[in-house]
Amino acid sequence: MFGIPGKQAVTMTPAAIVQVRKLMERDGRAGLRIGVKKGGCAGMEYTMEFVDAPETNDEVVEQEGARVLIAPMAQMFLFGTEIDYETSLLESGFRFNNPNVADACGCGESIKFKDVEALQAERAGK
Repeated sequence: MFGIPGKQAVTMTPAAIVQVRKLMERDGRAGLRIGVKKGGCAGMEYTMEFVDAPETNDEVVEQEGARVLIAPMAQMFLFGTEIDYETSLLESGFRFNNPNVADACGCGESIKFKDVEALQAERAGK
């Protein structure tokens, strides 16, 4: 929907590819759908769920057998994002390196995006 011809909407690091594939195979799922919703102290939060099939307007991105589906409402806000998977002594999880984020809360769970007009201008090359 908001893509640039020849460029994937999101990319995954090798660690994210391994983790998405592992979870898809373990649970027999078609892919990982990512989106955004209102919430958190900065205003928005990422959502993630494994799904059995893409929905009509999902943007589908595949890398080395790992499949990510981007919910229609989130496509503009996630375009250009790199999805990573990090493991530390205390926690493991997916991380989003998103150029469309204007601010984030201290805990890193909640984000604020650039306004829609600024994102549209960036996409148009202005």
